[in-house]
Amino acid sequence: MQIELTKHHGLGNDFLVMNVAQADASFDWPTLAQRWCDRRFGVGADGLLLLEIKSGNRLGMVLYNADGSRAEMSGNGIRCLVQAAHWQINGPTGQPTTFIVDTDAGERVVSVESDWTDGALHISVDMGRVTDLHEPNNWASLGCNPDRPVRHVSMGNPHSVVGVDDVRVVDLAELGQKVPHINLEIIEPGPEPYAITLRVHERGAGITMACGTGACAAAEAAVAWGLVPATTPEVVVHMDGGDAKVRVDSATRAVTLIGPAVFIASISVPA
Repeated sequence: MQIELTKHHGLGNDFLVMNVAQADASFDWPTLAQRWCDRRFGVGADGLLLLEIKSGNRLGMVLYNADGSRAEMSGNGIRCLVQAAHWQINGPTGQPTTFIVDTDAGERVVSVESDWTDGALHISVDMGRVTDLHEPNNWASLGCNPDRPVRHVSMGNPHSVVGVDDVRVVDLAELGQKVPHINLEIIEPGPEPYAITLRVHERGAGITMACGTGACAAAEAAVAWGLVPATTPEVVVHMDGGDAKVRVDSATRAVTLIGPAVFIASISVPA
């Protein structure tokens, strides 16, 4: 049995999208995610997104990481899922459209705002509110300097954000392996006064080129810590794969993520 997938990326954070109308009850999603996302023996991706097209503009999203674990939410992934759905429903146009997406982290409102000249869709996501979490298990093993700002928060999935002087000199792989059950972001201010620079070790995927939920968690932390002015209309988050923008309401801690989704290819794979 052949399955049709599409591959997309959001700032280098890449995903395979499958319309679940092709599936049956025998599908072992964790195993398929591991097989298809393998970068040597499969197609290669950070995760597998299961798309359900419901009535009207309502969609369902389920995310499996490359290691087969199920994740609640992905800011880059949801943009990729919406790009796939938008093209399946409306064709490859740039007309503005709003989708309601049901995820394991709850309902998200996603707006396709415009078509970029390179074929990428410009998409904004109402990501909800940032909420606080308790310190994760094994956090002390990282040996963080107690003077460093640290924030443990949820974007529907768990994040720990750490302020550092220079993100490039931190051994992020070693630190991330000590707390593989969370998404670990390290950030530094700038280089612009309205921006931060971020690197991320993602739960279930390792170091990735970008993380949408991580960008939101980090931008909210940066506003709270005063790394960017509270009046900044959009925090620019520089990541290895490119820049995202995050609107932060400092009073309610609600955040909106803005960035591209880029179609890469259509692929047929055996189930």
